[in-house]
Amino acid sequence: MELIIIFLLTIICFPVITLGEGVFRVILGIVFLVIFPGYTVMAALFPGKNSIKSIERAAFTIILSFALVSLAGLILNYTPWGIKLTPIYIGVSIIIVLASGIALLRRSELPESERFTLLPNIKMLKRGNPSKFDLALYICLALIVIGAISTLVYVIAQPKPQQSFSNFYALGAEDMMANYPRELALGEQTGVILGIENHEQQDTSYNVLVTFDGKETQSIGPILLANEGKWTNEITLTPSKAGDDQKVEFMLFKGDEPAPYLSLHLWLDVSE
Repeated sequence: MELIIIFLLTIICFPVITLGEGVFRVILGIVFLVIFPGYTVMAALFPGKNSIKSIERAAFTIILSFALVSLAGLILNYTPWGIKLTPIYIGVSIIIVLASGIALLRRSELPESERFTLLPNIKMLKRGNPSKFDLALYICLALIVIGAISTLVYVIAQPKPQQSFSNFYALGAEDMMANYPRELALGEQTGVILGIENHEQQDTSYNVLVTFDGKETQSIGPILLANEGKWTNEITLTPSKAGDDQKVEFMLFKGDEPAPYLSLHLWLDVSE
């Protein structure tokens, strides 16, 4: 019975732990990582109630959980997914599901009176009133399930707000973020393509300031972009004097902010 509850909680807790926030998420995460893996593996290894002492079962539950989570992290470290929350959750969930299935299968091979279970036998409960301990255990499990479902509903109904930001980039030859101009003769011109992407979750006004070797050469704007809007424009660069390592800087201003929000730069060697 408790293995089925653990299986259901593992499925329910996925969006709660990976997307949710707050203390309840932390509590569920600790239970999921510190108890569930070790408990299900111990249930698979020792399906009989007299196979191992209760104190040993409890101790090995925690030890095995730490070992299994560490092993999952070590394996994931050598995969493209890396050690991240979602891959670890999926990896540990696979261990829990497999161990629960094996434990249920091994328990079914034993007489009902010899099977280990954390919960009292349902048939025994029908014969009489449950003890205070059994009743408290059922209440705790019910609260965990109700809390997990409630948090899941909240997470789905109130998704995390998207992060607000803007992208500012410069493209060189062949519209790539490479192959930028490096050398130029005095009197020649070169150009780069500047791009702005608005992910501010609202309409935003931008201004672009271009400086060549510390002197302002161009001012572009205001550029009004709707949310998820994009802007690109080719900027022509014309040096006014010869010299090496002349800094060309592109500064992006957002709204009425006096300081640049983002800046880019490249270096040009200008020959006579």
